[in-house]
Amino acid sequence: MHEMALMGDILQLVHEDAAARGIGKIEKIELIVGEISNAMPDALRMAFDIFRDQNHHLFEEGAELVILIEEARAVCVLCGSEYRPDLKIALCPSCLVPSGKVLAGETFQVLSYEGSHGK
Repeated sequence: MHEMALMGDILQLVHEDAAARGIGKIEKIELIVGEISNAMPDALRMAFDIFRDQNHHLFEEGAELVILIEEARAVCVLCGSEYRPDLKIALCPSCLVPSGKVLAGETFQVLSYEGSHGK
């Protein structure tokens, strides 16, 4: 489950930025996770819960992870048809050729975080 490593990296980045801004504890983290980003939202939530429960000094009680799902969209470079792929490489539903250019759905990023200045 690479989501544990992903969440560890996210938390390290958030805490480094929070510390630079004088924020002592994290209350909320918002992520954007694309449908075809190869990150599983349920596994990310589980990883967040594990890190939160093991690091009380870094999180406010009840700290939460909010995941916004970015819908996948692609356009066929041959016929111009727009469609919703279920994988990064998918057949165009109109011409049945794997010639899609992904427009959205691959995003994996921290949108925002909230915290408190208390220690």
